[in-house]
Order: sequence, then C-alpha cells, then structure tokens
Amino acid sequence: MFLQRIAQQCRTDCIQVQRQGMPGFPKQDTDENGNPVPKVRIVISEDACAACLTRAKKCPGNAIKIVNLPNDLKTGIIHRYGPNGFKLHGLPSPRAGYVVGLLGSNGIGKSTALKVLAGKLKPNLGNFEDPPSWQDIVTYHRGSDLQTYLTKLLEDDLKVVTKVQLDVDFVSKFAKGKVVGEILERCDDRGALKHLTKALTIDHLLEREVQQLSGGELQRFAICAVAAREADVYIFDEASSFLDIKQRIEATEVIRELASLKGEGDRPKYVIVVEHDLAVLDYMADYVNCLYGEPGAYGVVTKIATNTVGINNYLAGYFPAENMRFRQEAITFAVRGGGEGGEGAENDAAREKSNKKLGINYPDMSKTLGKGKGKSFTLHVEAGTFTGNDCVGLLGQNGSGKTTFMELLSGKFDPKDEEGNRSQTHEGSFRDIGVAYKPQVYAPKLRKFRGTTQFLFEKYVNHACSDRLFRLMVMNPLSIPALWELNVCDLSGGELQRVAIAMCLAQKANVYLLDEPSAGLDCEQRVQTAKVIRRWVVNHLGKMAMVVEHDFVMASALSDKVVLYEGRPGVECTARTPVGLVGGFNRFLNQLDVTLRRDPENYRPRVNKRGSQQDQEQKKAGNYFVFDAADD
Repeated sequence: MFLQRIAQQCRTDCIQVQRQGMPGFPKQDTDENGNPVPKVRIVISEDACAACLTRAKKCPGNAIKIVNLPNDLKTGIIHRYGPNGFKLHGLPSPRAGYVVGLLGSNGIGKSTALKVLAGKLKPNLGNFEDPPSWQDIVTYHRGSDLQTYLTKLLEDDLKVVTKVQLDVDFVSKFAKGKVVGEILERCDDRGALKHLTKALTIDHLLEREVQQLSGGELQRFAICAVAAREADVYIFDEASSFLDIKQRIEATEVIRELASLKGEGDRPKYVIVVEHDLAVLDYMADYVNCLYGEPGAYGVVTKIATNTVGINNYLAGYFPAENMRFRQEAITFAVRGGGEGGEGAENDAAREKSNKKLGINYPDMSKTLGKGKGKSFTLHVEAGTFTGNDCVGLLGQNGSGKTTFMELLSGKFDPKDEEGNRSQTHEGSFRDIGVAYKPQVYAPKLRKFRGTTQFLFEKYVNHACSDRLFRLMVMNPLSIPALWELNVCDLSGGELQRVAIAMCLAQKANVYLLDEPSAGLDCEQRVQTAKVIRRWVVNHLGKMAMVVEHDFVMASALSDKVVLYEGRPGVECTARTPVGLVGGFNRFLNQLDVTLRRDPENYRPRVNKRGSQQDQEQKKAGNYFVFDAADD
C-alpha cells in the first residue's frame, strides 16, 4: 500500500504498479518454481531518481533494501531472478578428480550456483525476459574451465546427484514407514554400501525406519545414499550439520574418496561441496571458490584457488586476483591469554581478580534416562569447580550426554516429586544462583509465538531492549534489528538461532548455557557469535558461559576450559572434571586419532591429513593440537 501511494509521484516510471495482463507481466497463478504469483506487483526502476529512492527507503518495516552496486558488477551476470531480483555474477569452477568447496555467507548465491551446476536451473545471463539458449550459455563461457563442464551438461553426458540441505522434519515425513537398509540398497549402484555404512558408522541403523533417526543419523544416511550412487558429479550442500566432530571427519573422508573414483572411460569424478565449518572445509576441499556481495541482493563468485589460499583470502576480506576488498577487518583466531596473541596479560589479571568474587561448583552426580536394558542412558558427572568468568567448552560425541548435563545444570530435573522429594541431582543445579539456558531444540517453541521479533523481546526481555550496551555488543553484531519487524514464525533457521542466542544473553544470570549456538549459521555469523558470547558474558558481565559446540573453529575460539565426555555414546558416559583448553583438546583429539595445527596467517585450526608428516610428528610428540602458531 505504501509503495502504491508513492508510485509515479515524480510523474515518471521510477516506481510502477503493474497488474497481471499488462505488458511484461503475463497472467499466471504460479511461476516456474511453483510459487504463487501476486495479482499486483511493484517495480522500482534501477535508474529511479533520488527522490523516489528516498521515498522507497521509508517503506515501513525496512521492507525495501536499496543497494548501490560497483560499476564493474553491472556486467558478467550469470543469473538474475527478475527485475530488482537477486543476481549472481560468475560460477564456481568444477575440477574433475578434485573436491571444490564453496565458501560464503547465507543468501549470497551458493544454492543458485549449485542448481546451475546440477542442471536444475538454466542461467539467463541477466536476461530474464528473453533467456538465452544453452548453446549461447556455453559460448559465453568459451575458453574457461566451465565450457567443458557445461558442454557435457548440455549433451546429457553428466549424471549429477545432490545431497540438499537437510530438513529433518521433511525427510522424516517423506520417508515415513520406509526402512533405512531398503532405501540404501536401491541407491547402491556402485556396490559400496557395506563399506559406506561402516565408514559412516550407520551399519547398526539398517533395520530402523527413517522417521526414527535423529538429525545426525539422517545426515549420515543422506550422505551414504548419495555416495552409493554411480554418477559423474556429486554435490553436497552442508554435509556436516547435525554431526559431531568425529562424524564430520568420517563424512569428510567418505566425500573425499569420491573424487578419486574413475567412471566410464576412466573419467574422474567432479565433487562440489558447500560447508560453513572452516576446519571441515579445509580438510574436505582441494580448491575453493569464495562468494561475496550483499545477501539477498547480489553475489560474486571469485576465481578458484587452493583451499589454503582461498579460505585465508576470505578471512582476510581481500581477494588479490580480483583486487577486491569486501570486508574492512580481517578475521583471526588468535589464542587468548598473555604471550599467545590473545587478550593479553592485563585482561588475564583483571579476570583473575574478578574470579575471586564468584565461586561456582557442582558435585559428583549421576542421571539415568529411560528404563530397561538397551533403552536407558546413564551420565556420570565428575565434580567441577570454577572461579568465575570462564567460557567452558563441552566436547564429546553425539549421544554422550552433553545436553543432559546442561539440563542438569539448568535445573530441569530439580522440581520435587509428588512426595515432595528433591531430585538426587538438585545439588548440581545452577538454578539458585541464576542460570540462562539456550537449548539445542528451540525452534518449535519460538515458532509458536505470534508476533514480531520486536514484540518477542519487549515481552520477555524488555530491560535488554533499553540497554544501550546490550544493543551495541549483542543485538547489532547478531543483526537482530534487521529482524525487528519480521514475524518470529516466518524466520529462517539461522535467524531463529540468532534470536535464541540474543534472548539467552539478555537474561540476568551468573551462568549462561548455550547448546550448539553455531547450528544454522554461516561461517562469518559463527565467528561473530563466538565474539559476542565472550565479549558480553565473560569480558563485560564477568560471568561464566558453558557451550556445546561441534565446530572446531568455534570451540577453540570460545573455550578457556574443557569438559570432556568419555564412554559409550547412547549407553553410559562420564563428564570428566574440567581441564585446561590445551590438555582437554589434546585428550579429545587423541580419542579421535586426529591432529590439528594453527594457520600462521590467521591462527585458524586446521586438520592434518591422516598419515602426513605433520600428523605423524604431532602424534609422536603427543601434541594433537598445536596452539603455538610458531610451531606450525
């Protein structure tokens, strides 16, 4: 209504109201993707005058986003979604026999690029009114690596299989009543099912029905189903989500194996992956195409580079080959503490002084969930003591009891029973000293809220909305104001995650518990979230945070201490007493038989290739995680 009122106020066609049946807007109920087409649409010309652009910016709810593009981004368009729609510049460069990774923010065009490479989307080269033919598209890429690939795609000489982003609810409903083993057997074109199920540790799940699988089990099932197919191109969109660190390494090695396979005529395979966990992407990919731009407006695919160079350029915010700086500040992962490139001895001394004011501890305790042999899980907890403002990472495999431990500390098992008796674990609860808890599963509860994000915050944490520092240190870095006018039930998974984190940090507490805060976030949002948690909880409030995290980069960036989980996942595990970051990581990685080093340029954790010289030397020295970059 707002745009209709201001349309043609300048007596030109800067802002037009178009109805179905008018030139350029044919009558139709749905578009080519099956989405409903509105009867009336508003079109803002890219050459609109300054007065009309100023009026459009005032549209309520920040509904209109106007982005000024650099001059060199007005050409080289690969695909455009209609007038004023998102446009993608460039395509990734698949390389036969290698794994090519895509790295970029959410909404920057990775999914669009994958659809083109899979042959599911015909690029229009920016001409959405009169799309070019496939031959014109191939000619456009003449002389590039893409010419050969697109030619094969045009001639139906490439069979492509794709693992899309996992929607647990959709998969469970779609495959309801179907047995895991039966589905995988139908997918097993290569005769590799036995090897794949063992490598992905799902051989014990073959008799189960698909809807009975957890998120991590569904993810490994999906990876197995794709890897078992005989194809020329394998595409994996976010293969590590829902997986713990051990499972991510296993999935990575399965995906890398595909690049070494040979097809008919001894042809090597193409493997393309999208991954937000930087350590996993570095280990998985041989080459990387990065994407930058304005989410929802435009995305630019950079020239292909080796995994090390590509990731480091992305973190630096500068691509030398394009001479393009897209971020003002470089991202680094320097270790905290004096002498290790972190916050320095002065901050450490201040923390120690604050630590003496706050003593937090929990006793030895045990908790059994479920009843009956083979149906119960027991968690044993060793006593822990904290002096105050630390960030504690909980490291363990899926099913080892990390979430159960957080529920113990949050007081979930505290309420008295019918006879007035307290739980045997009530002494370990932090409820009496003040605890804020962001659970792993938060979306269903938030999606039931009827109202905008602003109304949600004002209803439950109104005091934080008026806190200038909270807005500056938490809400702005998490981009919460951009969601202010949106209905909570309409938010995406990543947007809901940021809202849940901000809601948790807005509460007044002495201990903040966050279960997998990086899930659903892209790589930059993960780094930003780690900074927000540390700066707000540890540095500003001087309180304690405990975080469950499977992302190597996030876990090392957040943690001062580590609680390690050992035992048999899903049966009986023990949460060990808290230890220092170096000792905890070394012990955990020793269990996984994985070594990590730090990149000398930005200190990001990097997984060593199994059997490499670096891997062997670190294992021999018992140093599974190199924290000193000088040793790298």
